[in-house]
Amino acid sequence: MLPDRIFSTFQTASQGLAVQREKIATASRNIANAGTSAPEGSNNIYRPQTVQTRAAGNENFKRVLLDSVSNLKSTNPKHISSQNAGNLPAQTSGAPSLGPEFEISEVNAFRYEFDPNHPDADENGMVRYPDIDLIREMTQMISANRLYEANLSSIEAEKEIIRRSLEI
Repeated sequence: MLPDRIFSTFQTASQGLAVQREKIATASRNIANAGTSAPEGSNNIYRPQTVQTRAAGNENFKRVLLDSVSNLKSTNPKHISSQNAGNLPAQTSGAPSLGPEFEISEVNAFRYEFDPNHPDADENGMVRYPDIDLIREMTQMISANRLYEANLSSIEAEKEIIRRSLEI
């Protein structure tokens, strides 16, 4: 159990790194495809993507908490006991995930521009493009980059704590 406690910070931070890496990649794809077009009715047009994140469930936190205190000696019957662990779902293999979870979703949002000479223009001269706000995408990319750096800093801090504790 001790190695799981030592490396849980690394596992949580690595999940945060994965989320921020995916946000940067998604923003890059959106920016790169902002000017792509396709004929009306075609499914070949790029659809703007977003990264939806959500926090890890409360059940994971409860499981980690109960696992942490289950080895403590109980001197009072009112103390937390391992009997309370029966209310939680069975633990899956490996350490429980406390970091964020994410999924990528596509949005059917398009903008139309008048350009009758464009090869993808419809009969009214309108060309369909993905509705991508470049300022918003750049802002998300910078924010994700800063959060990525913050996760790296937490990993470095944990490594320093482990290094110093081994010197004792």
